[in-house]
Amino acid sequence: MIEINRLGEVWVYAEQQDGELQEVVLELCGKARELANTLGVAAGAVLPGANLQGLPERLIAHGLDRVYVVQDDRLGFYQTGPYCRAVGALIEKHVPQIVLYGATPLGRDLAPRVASEMRAGMTADCTDLEIKDVVDPRTKENHEKLLLQIRPAFGGNIIATIVNYDMWPQMATVREGVMPMIEPDLSRSGEIIEEEVELPDELFAVKLIERHVEARTVNLKGARVIAAGGGGVGSRQKFRLIHELAGAIGGAVGASRAAVDNGYVGKEHQIGQTGTTVRPALYIAAGISGAVQHRAGMEEAAKIIAINTDPEAPIFSVAHYGIVGDLDKVIPMMITALKERR
Repeated sequence: MIEINRLGEVWVYAEQQDGELQEVVLELCGKARELANTLGVAAGAVLPGANLQGLPERLIAHGLDRVYVVQDDRLGFYQTGPYCRAVGALIEKHVPQIVLYGATPLGRDLAPRVASEMRAGMTADCTDLEIKDVVDPRTKENHEKLLLQIRPAFGGNIIATIVNYDMWPQMATVREGVMPMIEPDLSRSGEIIEEEVELPDELFAVKLIERHVEARTVNLKGARVIAAGGGGVGSRQKFRLIHELAGAIGGAVGASRAAVDNGYVGKEHQIGQTGTTVRPALYIAAGISGAVQHRAGMEEAAKIIAINTDPEAPIFSVAHYGIVGDLDKVIPMMITALKERR
């Protein structure tokens, strides 16, 4: 366990693959900057890998003060053992008070391993982070400026706030898309610190023989327009209407958890607390009741149009425009109007 360091930095694990930073890393840079400003400390990143040229400068442009680089040709591809050693060694050396990871497949693999090595706590899949004073209910001691780690729990039915009083550093994985990405400032200056970490050969127990990368077929985070369907669509066959509407407006296809659970569409289309968080210019929600779990993933869209037969559906509380009607009738009319307008 690392001793508590109130002056420790706020760190981001800068996940990269093939020399490209993951988008969630840049989102976390902005959040780290915000948390560091509140705490009055520096914001940094730990960046292990090979062929890292240009990446430290990009991290600094997105709000960080220091980037700790561990460059080793053997780190060209992610392996849990050596990456855990690299991150853990730097935590022991520099003693940050907060370490954030993206809740990607690699981040979810690495973060708990590092937390175990450091004998620290770790909260998975956070959707928000705050700094506040907290009273420990066990000792009644007041702790100033602790990290509040906020995440859905019990299948998304409640929002839990988790606090780490004494097992530092405070660690969390954060879901992609929940933190807005700040605009890069290329004029920012920062430190790039080359670090040497001893990585014994036995850590590289796995040899990569062949690598296959499957391209992502759905990019909800990058979509400017999304047409989403819910359980109210009724069937997989009827969900074709959502696909047709998305095609007519040049948008992506989204879905609520109910639609995914019912098999109407694949999980890669799911939007909400247990899916993807989106901020499109236009979001059309058809047959979606608007449970809090779904609204949390789309309510920051610039314009929201809701289509539902129930005038009391919660989705109307966040919609800018509401249509009370049968989507089987409304959507074909919208598609026809769009085609005629063209």
